Amino acid sequence: MTNLTQYMQHFSSHRNVTVELIKHIQKEQYDYKPSEVSMSTHDLIVHILQSYYRFAKLAKTKDQQVMREKIEDTETDLGKLADMYTEKTKEYLELLTEEDLTQVIDATQVFGMHIPVAALLQMAIDHEIHHKGNLYVYLRGMGYTDKVPMFVQLPR
Repeated sequence: MTNLTQYMQHFSSHRNVTVELIKHIQKEQYDYKPSEVSMSTHDLIVHILQSYYRFAKLAKTKDQQVMREKIEDTETDLGKLADMYTEKTKEYLELLTEEDLTQVIDATQVFGMHIPVAALLQMAIDHEIHHKGNLYVYLRGMGYTDKVPMFVQLPR
């Protein structure tokens, strides 16, 4: 199994759970915040989805500006948005080669360092895991107590 195959499986094992969590959320809960200083549920989910997409695009294009691009989404349903961004992210990840993983890219404008693509992709996974943890807190606050999945989807 190649590193890219393993990476794609790792991405999917987390993204599938993120999407499942998102699909529990009803439109009337999009503005929910567990505290006054928290992002709204809508903003948190858009942040998760757009961030990983940007990480994947940066990994392939090596263009730091993708991390700062303003993305306007016309889709308002978060479940559909999750499906769309998952596919768009996978498209960039599937364009990567094993050689790409070893390349060091200039990410000084965004992260203050040069970073190997493999490490950048690990940051993307870690970022999603971090915010998926936030999403669990949001769901619990919305009253979901026994329907939430495990944090990662294990291979069957």
